[in-house]
This record gives sequence, C-alpha cells and structure tokens, in this order.
Amino acid sequence: MNGYLPEPALSRNVPRTEGGNGAFHNFHNDYSHISDPNLRRRLALAEIDKVPFGWYHVRAVMVAGIGFFTDSYNIFAINLVTSLLGIVFWQGEPIPGSNAGGNHGVLPQAVSTALKAATSGGAVIGQLGFGWLADVVGRRKMYGVELGIIIIATFAQALAAPSYAVTMTGLMIFWRVLMGIGIGGDYPLSAVITSEFAPTRWRGAMMAAVFSMQGTGQFAAAVVALITTISFKGALEDTTSSFDSCHDACQKAGDRAWRIIIGFGAVPAVFAMYWRLTIPETPRYTFDVAHDIEKAHADIKAYMNNEAEGVVDPILQEKTKLRQGRNLRAPKASWRDAFDYFSQWKNFKVLFGTTASWFLLDLAFYGLGLNNSIILNAIGYSHGDTIYQTLINNALGSLILVCAGAIPGYWLTVFTIDTIGRKPIQIIGFAILTILFCIIGFAYKSLSSGALLALYILAQLFFNFGPNTTTFIIPGECFPTRYRSTGHGLSAAMGKIGAVIAQVIAQPLMSKGAPPHCRGTECQPWLNHLMQIFAFFMFCGTLVSFLLPETKGRTLEELAGEGEEDEGPKPSWRSRIRIFGGGKPAGFETMKSPNLLPRSPGLRGKQMRVGIMGSPELLPKAGMKGKKRKGNSFESVNEGYTGSVSSAGRTVREEEEFRSGGVLPGWSAGWGFRAMGGVGMGMGGWRVLC
Repeated sequence: MNGYLPEPALSRNVPRTEGGNGAFHNFHNDYSHISDPNLRRRLALAEIDKVPFGWYHVRAVMVAGIGFFTDSYNIFAINLVTSLLGIVFWQGEPIPGSNAGGNHGVLPQAVSTALKAATSGGAVIGQLGFGWLADVVGRRKMYGVELGIIIIATFAQALAAPSYAVTMTGLMIFWRVLMGIGIGGDYPLSAVITSEFAPTRWRGAMMAAVFSMQGTGQFAAAVVALITTISFKGALEDTTSSFDSCHDACQKAGDRAWRIIIGFGAVPAVFAMYWRLTIPETPRYTFDVAHDIEKAHADIKAYMNNEAEGVVDPILQEKTKLRQGRNLRAPKASWRDAFDYFSQWKNFKVLFGTTASWFLLDLAFYGLGLNNSIILNAIGYSHGDTIYQTLINNALGSLILVCAGAIPGYWLTVFTIDTIGRKPIQIIGFAILTILFCIIGFAYKSLSSGALLALYILAQLFFNFGPNTTTFIIPGECFPTRYRSTGHGLSAAMGKIGAVIAQVIAQPLMSKGAPPHCRGTECQPWLNHLMQIFAFFMFCGTLVSFLLPETKGRTLEELAGEGEEDEGPKPSWRSRIRIFGGGKPAGFETMKSPNLLPRSPGLRGKQMRVGIMGSPELLPKAGMKGKKRKGNSFESVNEGYTGSVSSAGRTVREEEEFRSGGVLPGWSAGWGFRAMGGVGMGMGGWRVLC
C-alpha cells in the first residue's frame, strides 16, 4: 500500500499529536505559525482531502451507516406488517355506512396507503428542518437528535394499542409521522458529515457505503419477519388462505409478531447514539460558517484521534479571531447571499437537477418498494394455502429481491463510483430502468411469472447501482459549505414528496377494476399501466441528470466554485455535455503519483503528495540547476530560479506577490485535473505558468 501513497508534507520527525496515533500529523502545530487565515484554511482542508484511508474514516461510515440501517428498516418494515395488522385489528364484517367494524382480516387500502405515506410525509419536515438547522447551528449539535426521535417513535409504535378515544390507525400514523421527521433529519446530516470528513479520493465510496446500509436494513427487516413468523408457526398454520380464518390464538400470535418486527428497528439505533453525540464538528463548518480557525484545527486533530471534540486555547482562539477580522474570505450565509448564489444559472441548475432527479426517482422507487408484497402477489410469489405460508412467502420474496437485486446494486456503486463517476452511473441507471419498465409495461401479458420476477430483480439492481444512490451522494458534494446541508435536505425532501405521491397513486392504480375476492394477478389489473407511467418518469430523470456536475475527483471547494477566477479558458461546449466528465479516475483504481515535471529538480522518480502542500525535497535550493518552461522548451536556470515551482504550487514570482498580500494558491487538492491556462497540472497543486 505504501507504494501508492504520497510523501508527507513535512519531515517525519515533526512532533506528533500527544496521546494519539503517531502516524498522523498534528495539523494544528503544522500550520499554527501561518498568520493568514485563508492560507491556513486551505492547507488544513487540503490535509483532509488527501489523508490516507484510516480507522477514523471507517468509524465515520459506521456511525452514519447505522442510522441509515435504522431508517431503512423502519421504512420498509411496514411493508411486512400490513398483513399482520389486518388480521389483528380488522377482523370481522364491516359495518355499512361506518368506518367501524372489520374488513375480513385485510388492512383497508386507505389505511395501508396512509401508514406507508406517513413516514415519507414526516421525512419531508425532517429533511427541510434538520437540513437548515445543521447549516445554522452546526452539524454536531443536530447529529444524534434525529436518532433520539427515531428511537422514541419506534418503541411507541411497538407499544401502541387502540382505545375508545383513539383508533389504531390514528396512533400508528402519528408515531410514523414523528419517526419520519427523525428519518428525514438523518439524510442531510449523515451525507454532509461523511462528505466533509472524507478524503477526495474516497469520498464517493464512503458516502455510497453509508447509503448501502439501506439495503442491509431491508434485508434485516425481511429476516426478522421470517424468524418471527416461524416462531409463531403453530398458531398461524391452523388456518386457510383467507385472512378472516385467523382465530384467537392466530390473532394473538400476529399481534406479538408485528410488535417484535417494528420494535427491533430501534435496537441498533440505541448503540449508535453515543458515537453520534461524541463526533466532533466538521472542520469545514468551523472554518467556513463559524469562522473559527483555531477550533477547526483542533477538531481535525480530534477527529483523526477518535476524540469527541478538539481542545483549543481560548486566549489563542480569541487572538486569532481578532487578527483575522474580516480577512477570512469564506462568505457568510444569509438570505441575500443565498439568493445571489442560486440566482446564477450555473448554481440554480445544479439545485434543480438534484431536486428533480430525486423526485422522479422516488416516484417509482417507493411506489414499488413499499408495495413489494403486492407486486410479489401479482406475479405469483407471495400467495399460500394458509396464513402462515402467505407470510413466509412474503418474507422470502422480499429476501430474494433484496439479496439478488438491491444489495449487489448498492455495493457495485461503492466499488465503482470513484472510478466511473456519479453522473454516468445515474444517467445509465435511469436509462436502463426506462427500458425495463417499458418491457414490463408493454409486454406484461406475454411474460411468464419467472420473466417478470427476473425483470423486477434487474430493476432493483439498477435502482441502487444507479440513481437511488447517486441522488443521495451528489447533493452532499456540489453545494458550498454554508448551504450544503440545506441543499441536500431540500433535494431529499423533493424525493420524499415524490414518495408520498407514489403511495397515493400506486396502490389505487394497481387495483383499479379488480373484482372482489380476487387472487394473484387478477387483483392488480392495472399493474402494466403503472409500469408504463414509471417508465416515463425514469426517462424524464435521464434528461434532468444531464444538468448535474460530475463531482468525481474534485474537492468540495472546487465544486463550490472557489478559485474559478484562476481556471483559465472555459471548456468547450462538447466537454460540457460529456457524460464521463469530472476529475481523474479515483477510488479503487490504484494510481501512483506521476512525475509531472521530469526535468525539474527533485521530481524525477519522486512520489508527490496529493494536495496543495508538497514535500520539502521539491523546493528549489540555492545553487541548484533547474529547468524553466518557456514556450515549448525548457531552459536552464541557475541560482535565480525564477521559474521554479514552490510547495504550494506557486512560482517564486507568485510567492513574492503572495507574501506582499497577493493572491492565494488556487484549489487543486485531491485527485482532480484542472486546466490552469498554459500548461496545468491538477495533481498536488503543482503548476507551471508560461
């Protein structure tokens, strides 16, 4: 592994962080001597962008991922307990002209739709509210609050019981809306915290790994439902295929089963609470929103040493704040600044692309995902001769869909997103889903049950190796720090609005014209037309995705537009519409640092540190002969060495301008390529100005 890592910015005998792992720099000490706050910010953030993958990154993924496991479990578990709720609370004959009475052991369609849409409705509130608050008061202060809401609401659902004053429907909807608020808050917080702590090279894989826990949550829900059903086999087996054949012992078993399935969703969240409450604030927020340079350096040190919070000298902290004054160039968030930023088409089109693509995706993803049991029943894979067999087949069918389609799709994204890129995966995923839904929709009656199941599994695969993952990742990268969480929350909220609409239209459309007491495919006569509608949504998602930027291999500061004034000529229109755009391949494609200037002193055969800091060995020394690029050739330079490259990517002439109050080095940390005008190299921030 060492053969692929860059050399450290400083010599190996610098002081290490006390009490921590000696393998990591004390970045606070490294840059405390630099008085310019803008340069200190850039140097420190560059260290985050290029630091080797380590335990602190694994911990960040695990802490955020457990929350997503809980979110997914609670969202999709309702799909597995609707049958149980029906046989427990809706037994008996319905009372004409009244909402009271039973429904022959079947959950009424209106109640089923309300329960499934309630979580998504609450999530809209949570995504907007927590997304905005995380940009106002900080990521750390809000992280853990949303998980506490999920835990309380989940246990409350498991213990809920109807009374004369409150029906079971009202109780479940109330607690699922509250749980949805917590789940919604987890989306922007987990995405932004992961992206702001991740190195550029591994950022996509880390965010995709967090989101892949959604598949693990679906898998766990199906496993718990399967185990619970088998545990109550004796009481559930002595029935017929009709749900109104469930006797007293069957109803008692069903009541216990659904409470266990729902309540288990809070267990992993309890274990994640401590880690969420003790994670330090992201340095990017402390730098760019709180404008506290010293605290940001201390938080970097704390994060890399697995500490809860960075400790800073308050006197030094106040002196730095007084010294920096208004010199820190990171703009402050305000309504006027937000309007000015998003009123520019280049910024607004990104926000429109993230919101519209997520909205169009969730129309189909949740329209199908929360109705898996209905889809499986329609293609003949969830029906049984007894209630027990029906519940077993429903759980097994969900397991097949998750294991064969969803989980492989999530992990294909993890292993390829930093090499293929976000935008290509999203566009190709939308396009393939369009084709699959067209086949199912227009050839539905001529396809066998096996062919329908195979196509549905492929759809699950390309949902997750496609837009379901990338719509979560891109909004966490493409907005500036001061609006990153709000932008992600707004994008996610539009997705959940799509999920609510999907629940309102999907089940009524599927069952339109179904005869009473139907079985199998005849209960969903409009399923093919629903697939045709979803195909149209996926086609629109393909078009909207072309508005998005490629974020692969580019730092968050580059994506926010910092340093655009130094980028040189604008790219041609052909390069702007390329699908495979963005930075250099990264992620799981191993790359050795290249010899960017083979004739420059100290660069032959050397590895370069990725970022804006270079090794001291690369600095020009007195008496050293070097080469200076002039036109299309190099010319020798003696002690003057006016054309050499400094460790921050500046020529000596630029260095003098900088020390006299001139420009700062442009952003080029990470693994991306940026044309700097003339001859430009984006690796490590090294460039030659001709």
